[in-house]
Amino acid sequence: MTKALDYAHDAAKAWIEGLDARPVAARATLSQLRNRFRHALPETGMKAEEVIRWIAENANDGMLGSAGGRFFAWVIGGGLESALAADWLVATWDQNAALYACGPAVAVIEEEAGEWIKSLLDLPHEASFAFTTGCQLAHVTSLAAARYAVLKRANWDVENDGLFGAPRVTIMTNEQKHGSVERAVRYLGFGRASFMSLQTDDAGRVMPQALRRALAKATGPVIVILNAADLNVGACDPFAKLIPVAKQAGAWVHIDGAFGLFARASRRHRAQLEGVEQADSWVTDGHKWLNVPFDCGIAIVRDCDAHRAAMTLSASYIAAEESARDQIDWNPEWSRRARGVPVYAALKELGRQGVESMVDRCCAHCHALVTGIGALAGAEVVASANLNQGLIRFWKRGQTPEQDDAFTDEVIQRINTTGEAFFSGTTWRGRRAMRVSVVNWRTCARDVERAIAAVRSVLAAIDTSADYLI
Repeated sequence: MTKALDYAHDAAKAWIEGLDARPVAARATLSQLRNRFRHALPETGMKAEEVIRWIAENANDGMLGSAGGRFFAWVIGGGLESALAADWLVATWDQNAALYACGPAVAVIEEEAGEWIKSLLDLPHEASFAFTTGCQLAHVTSLAAARYAVLKRANWDVENDGLFGAPRVTIMTNEQKHGSVERAVRYLGFGRASFMSLQTDDAGRVMPQALRRALAKATGPVIVILNAADLNVGACDPFAKLIPVAKQAGAWVHIDGAFGLFARASRRHRAQLEGVEQADSWVTDGHKWLNVPFDCGIAIVRDCDAHRAAMTLSASYIAAEESARDQIDWNPEWSRRARGVPVYAALKELGRQGVESMVDRCCAHCHALVTGIGALAGAEVVASANLNQGLIRFWKRGQTPEQDDAFTDEVIQRINTTGEAFFSGTTWRGRRAMRVSVVNWRTCARDVERAIAAVRSVLAAIDTSADYLI
């Protein structure tokens, strides 16, 4: 059995050590990958080590270098050494981290990891928490607790009576909400029609007067969802102004802090999240700024009773431990991996100072990237770096805005083709732009220089000063 594990270790080591030299973009095409992996189910098997060798060799050039320091597209961390190693142990131990009885040690480790996260982010110590597959399920978990609480205030027991005939709940959101919020609302039975979009200012933040107007129109229970750094420009809603207004109206306030919530760990940047601790629930991802391997989302809920009521269950064959924490009381999964263990390892490796340094470093690198690329001929800054996010677009003299949109996407594709860096496109205020997102602990000044040089080379190969020929 150890031969397969030994080969997997060697392949993983080679992958990590080769990140700096390997192209960031995948080199294999879709058709090539399908040709390699599509075949009839074998009638007979093969040795475990041969299987691992075959998979590694055939998948290698179909992987993005997102674990490396030159990946600036989606908000994806790189996997700290301790967290990656801990994740290997989690898979090897193979504990079902749903009950203390099924994995005593991992239950206690996860219990402490949750307490450390609350302390790091300076959130209420009395709040409950859950480690989920990602922010998608963290939203579902937190908003299920919100659903229970706001309907209970309206004298409706949703866990017993369901939603048929229940008072209609209004979900007020920043108009720049993430798609995972919409899916959570759909999964919980509220439906898209429950959304009320809150107008934002030029910086992408909800304006207090917009929230007041929306609350004045609401006739039933309300859940307000605010952004702790939106995915395009890193905008944080003015929580200190908004949350008291929402609370006065009896609304539950939920915070989408998929990556931005970790700015609370930085003395330099935490002012942008002033007042966020007044909310009722918060979500964030460990596999983003904390740089633990996929998958790891974190839900934190002030109202422990509502959280437990929305998630818990009991059955005669569940071996509940009265004095221990059973994860199944707080999580939507029944069978689950011990994803809190890599979180514990990462926090133990970094400490409070290490997390702060990593956050500050990523923000500084993002600023250097945005200003450096934005200064190139044919590029312009759409949104200056805020925290670890910024936007840039590309243009040619004489083109229409629509043509510049297409040109921006073309430049992004050309940059990614170089293999030197990897960016993604987005639409902001109706126009296409290139996202600059820095969240990887491995990113260094040399990576920033290589990325700017790659963009400079691509733009130099295109005559951006020439009039566009129609």
